[in-house]
Amino acid sequence: MPRFFAFLVANLRWLAAGFLLTFGSAFGQTWFISLSAPYIKQEYGLTDGSWGGLYTLATLSSAALMFWRGSAADRVPLSRLGAGTAVVFAVAAAGMAFGRSIWMLLGSLFLLRFCGQGMFGHIAMTAMGRWFIARRGQAIAVANLGYPASEILLAASTILVIGSVGWRSTWLIAAAVILLGILPPIAVLLRSTRTAEQLDSSSLRTGLGGRHWQRRDAAGHWLLPALLPAMLTPGFIGTVVFFHQTHVAEVKGWQLVQMAPGFTALAVSGVISSFTAGWAADRFGVAKLLPLLLVPMGLGIGFVGPSESVYAWYFALAMIGITMGIASALWGVLLPVVYGTEHLGAIRSLAVTIMVFSTAIGPGLTGLLIDRGIDFPTQCLALGGWCLLASCGGLVIERRLSREIGATPQT
Repeated sequence: MPRFFAFLVANLRWLAAGFLLTFGSAFGQTWFISLSAPYIKQEYGLTDGSWGGLYTLATLSSAALMFWRGSAADRVPLSRLGAGTAVVFAVAAAGMAFGRSIWMLLGSLFLLRFCGQGMFGHIAMTAMGRWFIARRGQAIAVANLGYPASEILLAASTILVIGSVGWRSTWLIAAAVILLGILPPIAVLLRSTRTAEQLDSSSLRTGLGGRHWQRRDAAGHWLLPALLPAMLTPGFIGTVVFFHQTHVAEVKGWQLVQMAPGFTALAVSGVISSFTAGWAADRFGVAKLLPLLLVPMGLGIGFVGPSESVYAWYFALAMIGITMGIASALWGVLLPVVYGTEHLGAIRSLAVTIMVFSTAIGPGLTGLLIDRGIDFPTQCLALGGWCLLASCGGLVIERRLSREIGATPQT
């Protein structure tokens, strides 16, 4: 523990930058946007299916732009990239406050998803993966604390603010927070770039086979298609759970205020699992996390269907938080280990695009099923079974990948 605190103090500037980026991403995450969903649907005359379809279109578009522009993290100084993204992010939040047409809503959602879910987290994890080597897992775990911190601090308070000043004014407050509270410190903290030379003589680390992988090489490698279920499932399930929380409340007879502590359970379990997974990745190898990734989420989501107690919601979100914590450590560490760090921004943009795609298709598909009479709690039973099935495939991937990592010379 003393060594960890020494590491934390010595690298506070760079770790704080990662934390602030992940914290600020909250305003583009599904759980935050969904808190305004009942008011948006009422004002624009949208059903669950049409609202889900609109959200899917916006997120798919953001995924396409993420694939195209995500490699900017390899070319543009992160201080400029982070600051520029924050400005666009604030404009998107203001668009939610002032927009009066479906087209304005779609454009604002598109930019919120691109900046929040996409670029803020992408910049943070690219920086951590490139800046840290020996304690990369722990660095990523610290940076990822911004996600649960935002859930703890903003979920319940946002519900109260919406009830007090309205959903549009709440988005205006969000724009001000991004512009005045997130942008200035990001620009300052990222101005001084940390290099891995502070821990090792080489600042660019190779991946499998002792080579620097490019995005086209990663796309043709066996691992990427094999990992698709593990990459797609957490984002898909996490998004639809948050997106349909108001629907779940209606079906179960719960109040959103009653459900709000679930975000604390999500955040606490996410913090614990992220640090545990980061330590395990550094200690035992990141591939060992693959078979474990989806098991907690499968157990949690399966409980939502049959249970009538709001405590099942807390349990489900706690289990989802465990998977999210493992995933944050897994992808943050695995990509630089497998593909190296020279083109990490481009390769991460490919991975993020895949994950954003999963969050895009979820609301539209599940919303359509709801419109057809299959409520979301019923859908949760099938989602839980899928998680447990996909975990079996993780065992096979782990064995092959561990052999390849073990055969790669250390550079």
